[in-house]
Amino acid sequence: MLPDLSAPAGRILTQYGYVALFSIFILEGAMLLYFAPSESLVPGAIYLLTNQSSVEIAVVIIIAAIGATIGQTLLFMLAKRGGREYLSKSRWFRVSDKRLDRFDRWFKRWGPISVVASNSLPFTRGMITVPAGFARMDLRHFVVGSAVGTLLFQSMLALITIGALELL
Repeated sequence: MLPDLSAPAGRILTQYGYVALFSIFILEGAMLLYFAPSESLVPGAIYLLTNQSSVEIAVVIIIAAIGATIGQTLLFMLAKRGGREYLSKSRWFRVSDKRLDRFDRWFKRWGPISVVASNSLPFTRGMITVPAGFARMDLRHFVVGSAVGTLLFQSMLALITIGALELL
């Protein structure tokens, strides 16, 4: 399915290109992007910003992974410093206590590998970031886990998008 070109993220990508993609993914990684689902961003960027060459697609994937990792790292550091009470009271942090408890249990059970796993799966991306910060996970381990999981996810989305575009 092709992205809705009238969507705000699509307009921003079309107008500002790779700089917008990077900025959008920082917001997505920090869980501040509410106007476009993350699962539509890489396919939309591939459609809008590339001629579907391997190099251009790789650039989209790398920019998305770096941006999302930076955003997640910022959220991780905020969770590590501010703690659960601070985030729960924040207006911009829109995760229910029930959902946060569930991801907190996942992190306690699986540890750092859950950062990679959650970033590799749709709809759970970044949800382990906050519990990892609460648990005071080592920053370097978090960044590596976040980057690896995000790179896997964005690569899978790119492959699906390329396949879908070839069918059209």
